[in-house]
Amino acid sequence: MDVVPDADVEAVEAVDGVFLTQGAVGEETSIQRFEIEPGQTVPEHDHPHEQIGLITDGRLTFVVNGEERVVGAGDTYVIPGDEPHAAENRSDEPAVGYDIFSPPRANPDWEE
Repeated sequence: MDVVPDADVEAVEAVDGVFLTQGAVGEETSIQRFEIEPGQTVPEHDHPHEQIGLITDGRLTFVVNGEERVVGAGDTYVIPGDEPHAAENRSDEPAVGYDIFSPPRANPDWEE
């Protein structure tokens, strides 16, 4: 069993106000923690990985295929692989949560 202590992993500022922390990486899945500051946006992007997430604090507005969906604390979501999507924190508090990717998305190039 591998354990990745949160205190041992440095967050990366992928875009302004969007912090990502790579967690455990298995053979079939990986997990990352995110924190998105108020007013910040994850620009539209896509990747081949299916993405399943959980918001633990705050809320995000996802934009997928031109449709907006608000996801709040305790809500889970799934974004199919290769589906263009964006996320915006339109609230006054940080949005925090976890994303699980399959296949694993270990050490992605945040500039892509």
